[in-house]
Amino acid sequence: MLCLVSVNRSILLGSPFSNGSFTKGSNECLITAKLQPICKAGKSRRALRDNHIVGQKRLSIHEKVVHDSRISTVLEDENSVMVTAEEIEHEIGLLDLDPALKPFKDHFVYGIGRYVQQKRLIETYEGSLQEFAQGYRKFGFNREEGGIVYREWAPAAQEAQLVGDFNSWDGSKHKMERNEFGVWTIQIPDIDGKPAIPHNSRVKFRFMHGNEIWVDRIPAWIKYATVDPTRFAAPYDGVYWDPPSAERYQFKYPRPPKPDAPRIYEAHVGMSSSEPCINSYREFADSVLPRIKANNYNTVQLMAIMEHSYYASFGYHVTNFFAVSSRSGTPEDLKYLIDKAHSLGLQVLMDVVHSHASNNVTDGLNGFDVGQSAQESYFHTGPRGYHQLWDSRLFNYANWEVLRFLLSNLRWWLEEYQFDGFRFDGVTSMLYHHHGVNMTFTGNYAEYFSEETDVEAVIYLMMANSLIHFLRPDATVIAEDVSGVPGLGRPVLEGGIGFNYRLAMGVPDKWIEYLKNKEDEEWSMKEIVSCLTNRRYTEKCISYAESHDQAIVGDKTIAFLLMDKEMYSGMSCLELASPIVDRGIALHKMIHFITMVLGGEGYLNFMGNEFGHPDWIDFPREGNNWSYEKCRRQWNLVDTDHLRYKFMNAFDRAMNELDETFSFLASSKLIVSSADEEDKVIVCERGNLVFVFNFHPENTYEGYKVGCDLPGKYRVALDSDASEFGGQGRVGHDVDHFTSPEGVPGKPETNFNNRPNSFRVLCPPRTCVVYYRVDEDSISKGGGFVGAEVVPVEIEDVEVEIEDSDD
Repeated sequence: MLCLVSVNRSILLGSPFSNGSFTKGSNECLITAKLQPICKAGKSRRALRDNHIVGQKRLSIHEKVVHDSRISTVLEDENSVMVTAEEIEHEIGLLDLDPALKPFKDHFVYGIGRYVQQKRLIETYEGSLQEFAQGYRKFGFNREEGGIVYREWAPAAQEAQLVGDFNSWDGSKHKMERNEFGVWTIQIPDIDGKPAIPHNSRVKFRFMHGNEIWVDRIPAWIKYATVDPTRFAAPYDGVYWDPPSAERYQFKYPRPPKPDAPRIYEAHVGMSSSEPCINSYREFADSVLPRIKANNYNTVQLMAIMEHSYYASFGYHVTNFFAVSSRSGTPEDLKYLIDKAHSLGLQVLMDVVHSHASNNVTDGLNGFDVGQSAQESYFHTGPRGYHQLWDSRLFNYANWEVLRFLLSNLRWWLEEYQFDGFRFDGVTSMLYHHHGVNMTFTGNYAEYFSEETDVEAVIYLMMANSLIHFLRPDATVIAEDVSGVPGLGRPVLEGGIGFNYRLAMGVPDKWIEYLKNKEDEEWSMKEIVSCLTNRRYTEKCISYAESHDQAIVGDKTIAFLLMDKEMYSGMSCLELASPIVDRGIALHKMIHFITMVLGGEGYLNFMGNEFGHPDWIDFPREGNNWSYEKCRRQWNLVDTDHLRYKFMNAFDRAMNELDETFSFLASSKLIVSSADEEDKVIVCERGNLVFVFNFHPENTYEGYKVGCDLPGKYRVALDSDASEFGGQGRVGHDVDHFTSPEGVPGKPETNFNNRPNSFRVLCPPRTCVVYYRVDEDSISKGGGFVGAEVVPVEIEDVEVEIEDSDD
C-alpha cells in the first residue's frame, strides 16, 4: 500500500490503521522529505566498536554502523529527497547493530516513514521543529506591543471569554475570537502604559460548550497556578505571572559540563524538610543541595516540579504543565534553586510527565475536553484515552496542537528554567497500547514490535529527543521503561527512539525478592551478576538499588527490610550493635555499591536512602488524617554523631568519590571473572579497578586469590569494612599486593579465571573491597572513556544475555 500524508492541521497524520498501530506490509511507503537538519551537518558521531569481550572470548557484532546513509539525508538534508522503503531498510543502523531485529524491519521502515512525514508537515506549516516548539510565545499570555495577547486552543467551544481579578470576573467586555483552527484570541491594551492584567493576579478561561453551559478553566499554557490555602479542597486559579525586571530572577552561573557518567540524586523538594511541612525551593537550595554536593553526586533529579493539584500523587498527576508547583514557591524561587545547583557544579534534571495527565477536570488540562471529537481533544476519546490503573487521561500524540503543546513544554523547561535534561516518566505506558499492564516482558522481540506498538507515541518520543538534543546537544535524557525495548537508547538517526539512558528497573525488584524471600545462604552470585548486567549492548542504563518507588508507604526501603524496628532502637553507637544492625548496615553498603559497579553507566539514589532513612513516605491524605509526619526527611539522624546512620552516608559519599577519582562508571571495561556460589564471592573489574564482594555471612578468606588484567602492585582504594563506615577495620590499607602471572601468555584458557594475572587478599564476610593499581596512571580521570558501553560477561556456564533484556 502507499502511505499518504494528510494535510489536515487539526490532526496530524491519522494512522492508516484505526488504532495507530504498526502492521506488516507497509514497506511500500514512498517518502518525500524536505527537512531542516535535526543536528548540525557534518557533526561527528561515535562509531561502534567492531567487537567486544565475553569473558576473554571475542564476540563479533558486525561492521561499524555507517551514518552517511539515505536515512540521515532524509532527517538532515534541506534538499528535497525521495526515499523508498527498501532504501530505508538497507540503511537503518539499528538493524546492522543487532541483526536479530531484521525480521522486524517493516516495523522500523514504517515508523521512520511516519516520523519523516510528521517532521515534513511541521516544516511546511511551522518553519521547523524548533520554531514549532516555541508555542508558549504565541499561546497563553504574552506581552506584545501595547498590550497582552492571550490565545487558547479550544475548538469545541461555542463562545469564549477571559476573566479574572482584572475585570472582576466579568468577561462580557473581554470576549475572544476564534480562528479556523479553533484557536481563541484576545488582545488587551495597556492602561496608562501599564499592563491591564496585574502581575500575580488570578485569571481563567471561560467558555461555553455545546449544551450552552459556561465553564471556567485554568489556561492550558499558564505559567503559575495557586490555591487558596484557607479553603479545604479549594480549586486552583491560574495566575498571570510577569514580574517586573527588578523581581525577575537572573541566572548568574553557567550550566556545568555534562559528566562522563551521571551520579544522580533523586529528590522531592516538598518533602525535603526535617519538619513535617512542605519545604520551599529556596530552603532546598540552601540546605539540601550542599548535602548532595558533599556526597559527591554530580546530578540532581527533581520530582514533582510540574503543578499537580493532588499532593499525594507524588507529582505524577500533572494538572498544569507549564507551571511550577506553587506549594514550594514561585517560578523565580525555582530558578534560584537551579542556579544554586549550577554554582555547585550539579546538573539538574526534571522528572517530566508526558505519558498521561491528571483526570482532574476543574484544575487540569482534562477540563478542556468537553464532548469534543478526536480531532478537537488533547486526549484520546473513549477507552483509549483513559488509563484505568492510573485513573488518568492519555494524550492523543497524533494531534497537531498536542504535539505543539508537549514539545513546547520541553523547550520551556530547558530554556526558561535552565534544566539540563529530563527523566521521562511512564515511557512503557506510552510505547504500547496495552501500557505494559498485565504484560510480562521476556525479551522476545515479538513482544516489542507488533500491532500493540503505539506508533504515534513512539514518533512523539523520537521528535522530543531530536528537539532536546538539537537545543542542548549535551542534555541528559532518561527513559523510565520496564520493557527493555531495543533501540530505546540509540539515536534517532539509527532508527532508535533517541534516549541517552534507560532506568534499569529490574534491579530493585531483584533486591526486594532476595531480601523478602531468601536467606543469606540462598543468594545466588551468578543470578545477582546476571540481573545487574542484563542490558542491551550499546544502550546505556542508570542503575539503582532503590528509588522513590521502594520508599513509599506500602513498601519498604532496603534499610527497613534489613533492620526493621531495630532502626528505631538499635542505631546508637554508644552500645554494641546487634547482629541484625551489623548485618543490615553491611548489606546496605554492599547492595548499593555492587548495583553501582555492575548495574549501568550511571547511578541513582533517592533522597534519604543514602543513609538508610528509617521511615517510608506517606503523603498527607484522608487515610492518615492529612499528616505530614512521614512526608519529610529526618536529616537529624545522619547529622547526629552517635547514631549509625552516619556510616551508611559516609560510604555513599566514598563510593561516589571513588567514581569521581577513577571514572569507572564511564569505562568500557567491565569483566566479571568470578561469581563463586560456594564462597559467595564476586570478583570483577571495571576500568582499572578490581572489586571483591564477599556476601558470605560468616566466612573470612585469607589469601583469597583474585584475577586481574594488568600486572603490578595493588592497594586498597575503598573498603566497606573500614571503621569510618561502621565496619571492623579488618583489611589493611597500607598493604602492597603484588601480582603473579597466570598461565601461558596469549592463551586465556590457561589463565586463572580467564585473567592473565592474580594477587591475594584478605576477604572478610559481608564486605566489599576495591583495589587500584599503583603506578603513574592509576589515579587519573579516565579509567575508561566517555560514552563507553558495558561489556557482556560470561561466568563459568552462565552467560549474561544483554541482547534480550527483560528489566
